[in-house]
Amino acid sequence: MALTPGESPGFLLWHATLRWQRGITAALAPLGLTHVQFVLLACTWWLNGQGEHPNQQTLAKQAGTDVKMTSQVVRTLEQKGLVAREVDPADTRAKRLRVTEAGAALAPRAIAAVEQVDAEFFRPVPREDAVTLLSRLAHPDHPDHPEA
Repeated sequence: MALTPGESPGFLLWHATLRWQRGITAALAPLGLTHVQFVLLACTWWLNGQGEHPNQQTLAKQAGTDVKMTSQVVRTLEQKGLVAREVDPADTRAKRLRVTEAGAALAPRAIAAVEQVDAEFFRPVPREDAVTLLSRLAHPDHPDHPEA
């Protein structure tokens, strides 16, 4: 028996994702960031805060983004003065990333804006339920999941 669109988890996820993305886009626009720029800036800022100066490959892995696209977006963040790329002393072919003073000031503001959108978007669902479901969907083979 065929599912109606309202009974299809994939179709509902599609619509939910579109609504969430519209909220994120609207929240980040006044800050001059796209969603991908935000994710890469926030990940770099967070990693720097952990004492790490990641290369683009490490950043892409952390963010879950394509390495080539990460390189292009990092270049844009560099042009905006939010991220600096520095030669890695251990491997002169690699570039280490660090947020600039401007990037360090913008990242927490952008994170707060995105967290506000998330809080409103996920308000109808208990936080623990949302995190559990999305974690299982994002990482189905994780050993903490009983079905893995």
